[in-house]
Amino acid sequence: MADTKTVRVSILDKDYQVSCEASEVAALQRSANFLDQKMREMKDSSNVIGLDRLAVMAALNLTNDLLAQSDAASQLNSKQSEIETRLQSQSAELEQLGEKLDSALARLKKG
Repeated sequence: MADTKTVRVSILDKDYQVSCEASEVAALQRSANFLDQKMREMKDSSNVIGLDRLAVMAALNLTNDLLAQSDAASQLNSKQSEIETRLQSQSAELEQLGEKLDSALARLKKG
């Protein structure tokens, strides 16, 4: 069974006890700190009142950022696939040209 730990994280000065695998403690703390920072920024720059509303707004903003990054990564993967396909095609063309050159050189040597 996985080694789980209970970790205390603080978000907007409110403590939460969260269980996670021991290997994930640092990632959990980093995530909680990031969320705390985003929620504080939102609280300071908007008129959203209430922890629940702040949490939902922060979740929506972070989800929007995540989806935008995911879309950008998908576009990069698509471009990479396109480039790889072009390179394979060009490699095949170069191989054919090499074969033609070898054939022409062989004919020149015979003649």
